[in-house]
Amino acid sequence: MPRRLLRLLVALFVLICTVTAPTAAADPAGCAYRNAPPPPVDSSENPVPGQQPPTPLALPSQPVGGSRMAECGPVIPPGAAGAPANQFESWVLADLDTGQVLAAQDPHARQRPASLIKVLLALVVMRELKMDTLVTGTWDDANQDGTRVGMGPEGKYTNDQIFHALLMHSGNDCAYAFATQLGGADKAVAKMNALAHSVGALDTRTATPSGLDGPGMVSSAYDLALLFRLAMQDKRFADAVSTQQIQFPGWQDKPGFVVGNDNPLLYNYDGDLGGKTGYTDDALHTYINAAQRGGTRIVFVGMRGTMSPVTAMYSQSVPMMNYGFDLKSSKAQPVGQLVDADPTARPAVTTATPPPADAQHLTTLPDSHFTLTAALAVLALLLVIAAVIYVGIRRRRIG
Repeated sequence: MPRRLLRLLVALFVLICTVTAPTAAADPAGCAYRNAPPPPVDSSENPVPGQQPPTPLALPSQPVGGSRMAECGPVIPPGAAGAPANQFESWVLADLDTGQVLAAQDPHARQRPASLIKVLLALVVMRELKMDTLVTGTWDDANQDGTRVGMGPEGKYTNDQIFHALLMHSGNDCAYAFATQLGGADKAVAKMNALAHSVGALDTRTATPSGLDGPGMVSSAYDLALLFRLAMQDKRFADAVSTQQIQFPGWQDKPGFVVGNDNPLLYNYDGDLGGKTGYTDDALHTYINAAQRGGTRIVFVGMRGTMSPVTAMYSQSVPMMNYGFDLKSSKAQPVGQLVDADPTARPAVTTATPPPADAQHLTTLPDSHFTLTAALAVLALLLVIAAVIYVGIRRRRIG
């Protein structure tokens, strides 16, 4: 009997340790990019000498936006037709006013945002800088890598002009000029990351103000839809992304010139409200676009897109936008909710549907899980030790 008891308690100990071992939070099997994006194709994300690469961001204990936001494949309303074919690895369609997620694919996949992160920079700028401030351009502005609008030394620009060019033409020189005003690139990045976390964008960590790839740069289609929705509640942002052309100042002997909006759908999609384009070698194509028909405003966010073989991202986005409007008109059941975690955000234009209980902003796995695990394991171990002592005593008595 004692030996049987000992074997039983040992088995119980192993079972408890196996069942109660900590597991990764909200990480369903098969979600290849739930923790981090695919490896970079170049050296752009190498940390500077002496620094360690950043660890992946912690996963929330529950998927932000609802339980279906944890799904990796297509997330389609019950009974609805499937989404049109496209070459985005992850995407989200959402109602700009209610925040309802209409359909998605791997919405929390952690991908590189490229220049879509300028939406987050714009949110920081609108909160901290005045649009009528006059700024003098520098050589550092003019020499930024990637897309530039055309800022230069001795050029005189209002922040409003820089803001428009940042969003219309994705100027990295404009992003650098704003970062300088915010205290430098490192402080600007810190402000962007703090704001993202405060509004519930828990997949987002920027490494550069402009969206150029850097160590730990990551976001998700869900987060970018959330950030764009928040930004569109400010008229300054909504005006900038919907502007087709502005006159931009020259510098030194260079005359002023016209800056055009680089979002093609703004010119040819019915009811288009504007959006944002992005591309880097590591991020591939990223895209945001919003439009309004009747009283409905929707936004589409696509990440890690490819042109197969030559179909441009905006062309692939047209049937996705149409699909979103079809879902709204058919009153399809939403599959999730863009959270409203920011207490300073203005309420949406229309009455928002309250997010489901499991869509609340939860940041870390509760410590109580680990406490329970440890307690059960210790209890099982004590029982085993007690059994061993008991068997030893019995043997001595028999001998």
